[in-house]
Parts: sequence; structure tokens; C-alpha cells
Amino acid sequence: MIEQNPLSTGDVGLDALSASIRRLSEKITLVSDVVEKLSQNRAQLEGKIEGAQKRIQHILSRLPEQSDGRQLNLLGETIPPTNAEDDGEPTTH
Repeated sequence: MIEQNPLSTGDVGLDALSASIRRLSEKITLVSDVVEKLSQNRAQLEGKIEGAQKRIQHILSRLPEQSDGRQLNLLGETIPPTNAEDDGEPTTH
């Protein structure tokens, strides 16, 4: 014959199980919050990476060809063209 446990010992087991479930539930909530924050951070980083890639591509598109001997201007400032004949020194003829 199978003997049934009295209710008092069953209540203790249920209390322990309830406490375990509460602890697990709290941990799951914490983990979910961390995962959500990580997802937000990842989205922000992906946006920053995309912006950086666009800036790099813009700079690369401005690079002169290898055969081009002109001075490179990556900052977009206007630089007056230099004349090879006019080096800024006064001539004495």
C-alpha cells in the first residue's frame, strides 16, 4: 500500500518550491533587463559603426588616384593651388 504524506510536510515542500520559483523569477527578470540593455547598446553601436563606415567611404572617395600628384586634402579646406614655377621666393634676374 502507498502511504500519503501528511499535509504539513507537503506545505513545507510547497513553500520551498514557491521560494525557488520566486528566486528564479527574479533572476529571469534581471537577465531579461540586461538582455534588453545589451540589445539597445548593440543597436547604438551598429549605428555608430554605420556612420563611421560612411565617413570612411566619403574620405576614400576623395582620395586622388595613385597617378595623381596633387596634395591630398581630407579636411575639405580650400588650399590654393601651388605653381611649380612660383615657389614664393623673389627672383633676381
